[in-house]
Amino acid sequence: MTADQLYDEIGVSYRATRRTEPRIAARIWAALGNAGTVLNVGAGTGSYEPPDREVTAVEPSAVMRAQRSADAAPCIAAMAGSLPFADQSFDAAMAVLSDHHWPDPIAGLREMRRVARRVVVFNFDAERIGEFWLARDYLPQLAALAAGHPTMTQRAEAIGAQLEPVPIPWDCADGFFHAYWRRPEQYLRTEVRRGISIFAAIGPQAEQRLTQRLDDDLISGRWAARNSNITRLAEAELGARLLIV
Repeated sequence: MTADQLYDEIGVSYRATRRTEPRIAARIWAALGNAGTVLNVGAGTGSYEPPDREVTAVEPSAVMRAQRSADAAPCIAAMAGSLPFADQSFDAAMAVLSDHHWPDPIAGLREMRRVARRVVVFNFDAERIGEFWLARDYLPQLAALAAGHPTMTQRAEAIGAQLEPVPIPWDCADGFFHAYWRRPEQYLRTEVRRGISIFAAIGPQAEQRLTQRLDDDLISGRWAARNSNITRLAEAELGARLLIV
């Protein structure tokens, strides 16, 4: 299933739980430097688009494009691996939690580098997904699924970028996969899972097993016993990175 097909399927209620997290946005926008024109690749519904820049958005999914607000940046249907822009058309290009869905992430990053003088990407390192308790204890198959994706280090090396860690706050407003690391009960909510693409990838049976086991562990106290080291943290280092060049 291609990225646009995936989000045409799961993206109908995407805006219910997926929105800009201000603390992460501040890091992304600071990394854009003084860029006046910004291309947002894999833009989705428009989260994280800086309000004080001239933004052009690229999003292949019609369902996602339809959920963009009336005052959002203009958005065209295109894929990261073949951006319909001339070399150095933008001061900066950004991508937020989208390049893991691209058919060829490295090719997409190189395209961003071609069309922009600066590139900023926010995502999680696929190599570290097995360290997160939700994957480690309930979805061990994710480590194998992630094995086929280039690591953040490999992505950075492909375009000569540097990597910066981004801690995830305990009350993160954006409901991505790692967002509820200190709020495990949120993963029991159907609307939360519908906004996380991983649950579409694993299928309904695995999802049902996860929710049943997690619910049992929350009731019994097993989850709290296994994860007592994180329950008082204000933020956590979960493998989120900014790739900047």
